[in-house]
Amino acid sequence: MKRTPIVFSTCLLLAGLLFTGFETAAQLRLPAILSSGMVLQQNESVTFWGWAGPSEKVYVTTSWNNRTDSAVVSNMATWKLKVMTPGAGGPFTITIKSRNTITLSDVMVGEVWVCSGQSNMEWSYYNGTSDIAPDFPSANNKNIRLFHVPKTAAVYPQDDVKASWTACDSNTIKSFSSVGYFFGKKLQQELNVPIGIINASWGGTPAETWTPEETIKQDPLLSSAAIQLNSFPWWPSAPGQAYNGMIAPLANFSIAGAIWYQGEGNTTNNSSYHQLFTRMIDSWRQAWGKLLPFYYVQIAPFKYGRTNEGALLQEQQTLTMTHPKTGMVVVSDLIDSVTNIHPSRKKPVAERLANWALADTYGQTGINYKSPVLISATREKDKMILRFSNAPGGLQINGNEAAGLYVSGDQEEWFPAKARVKNDVMTVWSPLVKQPRHVRYGFGNTVVGNISSSEGLPIVPFRTDNWKVAQDPIN
Repeated sequence: MKRTPIVFSTCLLLAGLLFTGFETAAQLRLPAILSSGMVLQQNESVTFWGWAGPSEKVYVTTSWNNRTDSAVVSNMATWKLKVMTPGAGGPFTITIKSRNTITLSDVMVGEVWVCSGQSNMEWSYYNGTSDIAPDFPSANNKNIRLFHVPKTAAVYPQDDVKASWTACDSNTIKSFSSVGYFFGKKLQQELNVPIGIINASWGGTPAETWTPEETIKQDPLLSSAAIQLNSFPWWPSAPGQAYNGMIAPLANFSIAGAIWYQGEGNTTNNSSYHQLFTRMIDSWRQAWGKLLPFYYVQIAPFKYGRTNEGALLQEQQTLTMTHPKTGMVVVSDLIDSVTNIHPSRKKPVAERLANWALADTYGQTGINYKSPVLISATREKDKMILRFSNAPGGLQINGNEAAGLYVSGDQEEWFPAKARVKNDVMTVWSPLVKQPRHVRYGFGNTVVGNISSSEGLPIVPFRTDNWKVAQDPIN
């Protein structure tokens, strides 16, 4: 008879615990990227979303217009609504209310960019970038906000990340992407609006892991190429895993565009990179529901393990310039050594990316931001005549004579070539080739050219032939 009260009390206790757990689970919650100190994309219908008790109502009030928008929580305990942002400004306050209330303070409105890729995008002061320390005394800038996504791989798309927004200062930039910081700094200076930079990068990762798995599976070429990737203990290589953990959780958050520095992780399966990269770009654009501007860095010369594998990857990146709303930065003139896969100077790389954004996305004029590109090659007697676009002030040879330039006749034998330039025309020849047929410039893992536009932008490496290129192991 004495057991009954105990059983009854235990049941009450369990019921109370269950109810308390339900109450906790039903609390209004937001993803980490929607937090105090964030930057929202200006003049856009941005998404607010999160979790709360099913069938409850969530109210979002913004201080820039004191308007309240609302949404009903679904039976999956999720909610989502759109809010129109004003032009650049702040700080603002946003109140989200349901069973409990969350107040977001110090919210800025401006331009938001994602920076992603592998180690050259990830590289920070702590990794040895050489040109960021001089910025420490003047780095404090509350109009630049940083959001660092931790390295996270997942088999399925995730809905949140463990990170927080921080204001730019001499401490926060030390562990942040140097390319991302310098990119944001130049945009902030030129546009004079708050800038949000979201860094989602992971050294060593191939582009397959940043592409949704279904996109890879549906393409036989990409599926076959993905199998060729080596597995390493330091980063994921399976399709979609970095995308699921680091990009999918961001896709509801409105951004202006993306910058990308990657490719070294795909030199072993380089022949499919153009197709892979364009599919990846399109999958991101589909996730964000807009034609995101996408500006990227061509990989630098480096002593890879097989001949020409880096050059062929560069060639694939060049092909991607034909994809809508993309732009490529060439950095062959910014390397320290062809034995260092991580060139230490990140500021000029970032500023070239920023110039693409300023001119192409924001419509600023008077910016020379495109590297010269070969548009035609014809033979005149014993010389090749090459013409280039994107050289408004003409071409220049930076040194006593051209470097990285080769010419061949019909026999596929390549000889160092000489060149002279006038305006946007380059004349190429070799005394060893009486009837030249093809020209290569900057083509090879460690071949570094020295020809640029008069504005200082290196010409895009090229070859005029389509001959099969050897990729033999280097002893």
